[in-house]
Amino acid sequence: MLEGRDTAAVLVSPVANPPAPWTYSACYVDNAFGRVMATELDDNQGLTVESCIAACSARGNTLAGMEFGVQCFCANALTNGAVKGDEGTCNMACGGNAGEACGGPNRLSVYTSTGSVTVFPVPTPLKTGLPGQWAYQGCLPDNVNGSGRTFPNQIINVNDTTVQGCLSQCSAFGYPAAGIEFGQECYCGDVSDLAEHGATLVPESDCNVVCSGDPVHICGGSNRLTYYSWNGTLNDWKTPANTGRYEFFVPGVVVPLLVTLGINNKVSFVEKFGTSEFPNSTGAYELDLSLVNDFSRTWREMHVKSDVFCSGAVVLPDRSARHLVVGGWSLDSTFGVRLYAPDGSPGVNGTNDWEENFQELKLQRGRWYPSALVMSNGSVLVIGGEVGSNGAPEPTLEVLPTPAGGPTYLFMDWLNRTDPNNLYPFLHMLPSGNIFVGYYNEARILNPVTFDTIKTLPNMPGSVVSAGAGRTYPAEGTAVLLPQHAPYTDPLTILICGGSHPDTHIALDNCVHIQPEVDNAQWVLERMPSQRVMPCMVTLPDGTFLIVNGAHQGVAGFGLATDPNLQALLYDPSQPVGSRISILSDTIVARLYHSEATLLPDGRVLISGSDPQGPPPFPEEMRVEVYIPPYLTQGFAQPSFTVDEKDWQYGGSYTIHVTLHQGTTANMRVSMIAATSSTVCNSMGMRTLFPEFSCNGNTCTVIAPPNAFVSPPGWWQVFVLDGPTPSHSNWVRIGGDPGQLGNWPNFPDFTLPGMGPV
Repeated sequence: MLEGRDTAAVLVSPVANPPAPWTYSACYVDNAFGRVMATELDDNQGLTVESCIAACSARGNTLAGMEFGVQCFCANALTNGAVKGDEGTCNMACGGNAGEACGGPNRLSVYTSTGSVTVFPVPTPLKTGLPGQWAYQGCLPDNVNGSGRTFPNQIINVNDTTVQGCLSQCSAFGYPAAGIEFGQECYCGDVSDLAEHGATLVPESDCNVVCSGDPVHICGGSNRLTYYSWNGTLNDWKTPANTGRYEFFVPGVVVPLLVTLGINNKVSFVEKFGTSEFPNSTGAYELDLSLVNDFSRTWREMHVKSDVFCSGAVVLPDRSARHLVVGGWSLDSTFGVRLYAPDGSPGVNGTNDWEENFQELKLQRGRWYPSALVMSNGSVLVIGGEVGSNGAPEPTLEVLPTPAGGPTYLFMDWLNRTDPNNLYPFLHMLPSGNIFVGYYNEARILNPVTFDTIKTLPNMPGSVVSAGAGRTYPAEGTAVLLPQHAPYTDPLTILICGGSHPDTHIALDNCVHIQPEVDNAQWVLERMPSQRVMPCMVTLPDGTFLIVNGAHQGVAGFGLATDPNLQALLYDPSQPVGSRISILSDTIVARLYHSEATLLPDGRVLISGSDPQGPPPFPEEMRVEVYIPPYLTQGFAQPSFTVDEKDWQYGGSYTIHVTLHQGTTANMRVSMIAATSSTVCNSMGMRTLFPEFSCNGNTCTVIAPPNAFVSPPGWWQVFVLDGPTPSHSNWVRIGGDPGQLGNWPNFPDFTLPGMGPV
């Protein structure tokens, strides 16, 4: 039989005239150092040279090779140091044509459409010319003893995987360990992952698969990773000795959906009235911070008329600093416009309540999950949302007070296109007077008069494995402005932390920031110590930000996140990028969907809510905590001060009288934090200023910010910092009430504060 096969073999030959422009090249040795052609098609018992060429040509390849009579391979170059063999060894007849040679055992009959054949050498691990501070470590086993992937983040690129591309992607997202496997799979993680999965180096020869995008270098093997690590520190997360602490504060009476500190230094809680889990609730309560030791007196019962579930809210610049809540859950409540003027004082109940009359005052468009912003002209922008109850998009914006004539709402195609992943869009006034809006993973700058787009910004980075992650509800991260310092000439920076993938519910472990008004503005990414969706981020008086609450996975919504993130973080923008995050204390209370965090007048942070409506052990959470930041746990006495005037005009000079305990006015700072209203961890209106001031003894003169673009009109908490330690705050209003909201709305059942000074 062998003799007969050999006799038949001499009768076969390469095809002299294959389909143009293809020509025969040579007989090549296969698998001397590894397979030499990238793509193997299914075995074909009827294979011919012509059919293999047609298949490879259809794939866009320039080389076709036949082996073992029935195997067709396609490629654009030969790899693994392919060498020519003796022509007589390509001696097997094609399965579909006994007169044509289709290679032989480990021999390829190779045809080319270009007239030439590129041969790459035997691949080796890439050890030099690596990006950044990456260093080659060796070959590492993956999925050791079924323990799962050594590194958690997988990126598959069938055709274009390279070592350089994999390493650059991993380090860009803050991962200092990387491995490439199967020639086409990039993995990113931490060096600590090796010990967790019991992975130790194996012989380098175990990694023997060529990179799909680089035929001269090795990209792992079967369950083998070509392993690299970062030679240096990518994430300089601090672990300070003084971390501050969580404390239980007061028993709650409802799960708040809106939390607002009033100028009466009491905290307004509004819940999802009508869809509440608590049948005896009146929908609204006010917490007197001075009476938390007397539960019977600390909560004042208030009343709302419609369901504020997932509405938007701001604090108005009028004399009373009224709280404005717009939108709601369904039907008439989505058109709701509700107002409350804080009154009373610590220890003394007020008498005001929420005011609402749908027949007299309502939005032009019903909205569920809208955002609101006090603009530089003193009016209120209301934007986005859905028509209610998980309904159709409401991709419009409108202004309050409603302009004469109508309708005056405007359609925004970019909101329509990105629904439903753009709810509670991020809104901020910019120093130019224009408006920043962030939605889903996009951002743009709007003209404040026409609301036309002035500038479209780059998309926000997502996760290391996908750009398609979101930052607004339901993927839900949170956004703040980094502090502005007098003379307010530095570009404004917007910081956004957390988010998630709407499809996979994989939460993000990074923050991104941008200076939107600089030329060629780009997002800068910083990795967080853990994944976080639904985080709350609170401006602190010293210019840092407390990050709390949320989950390691999921998206916002009932029962859609079940792994709470209990760790508090501190973000300090005065430190270099990559060194800004400190790891603080943990809580024992899960704060998932519908949790909030609010700065209190004494510098503590009120932590409230959680409404997951999921399986145990995550209840409707009514316990209220405070976080005591590190600046209050150093044993220093808090400074104090008084303010002569409460109504400040732009650029004016105003006197404060300070009492310090540790330092002098030479190392004192003054900070100002805008009044905000928080819902689903979106603190609408949040802003921080560090104004110019000078002192003569303990009497200091503070210079108000220069204009309504740096400081939109509104109410501010003013703090004095004695070294690191903040005072209790005093309230001032800056910029008056240019939109004349004090005279709005002019109906007999609404109490108007008027336009006089405060």
